Amino acid sequence: MKPSPILSGLRLRCGQCGEGRLFRAYLKFHDACPKCGRDMRKADTGDGPAFFVSFGVLILMAPFMFILPMIDAPVWARVLIGFLTAAAMTGLIVWLLPVAKALLLNLQLEHKAEEAQRRDLE
Repeated sequence: MKPSPILSGLRLRCGQCGEGRLFRAYLKFHDACPKCGRDMRKADTGDGPAFFVSFGVLILMAPFMFILPMIDAPVWARVLIGFLTAAAMTGLIVWLLPVAKALLLNLQLEHKAEEAQRRDLE
């Protein structure tokens, strides 16, 4: 039975066999799955994962950034809280980016998504 491309993406595994690791380094895909040999050069995730992750983290963390100036605390405490919030945002983005990239790659390969051609637009 073929694994789900979504569950495989969440596990950072190949969407075809569910076993091969997608990444050879942080955000660098293998050219082919080490287990089943599926060609991963056919799909390009582009800026999609960065957009979705950044936007999601922004929505999650924005209330803290809006509330921060209203806190009745010394300046050093507000600076510390701002620094911790920025560190949390950065940590979330670094952690979620490979997952989003793996999800999009698996979904693109599963659905044979490709760039629109000029003849498709006419």
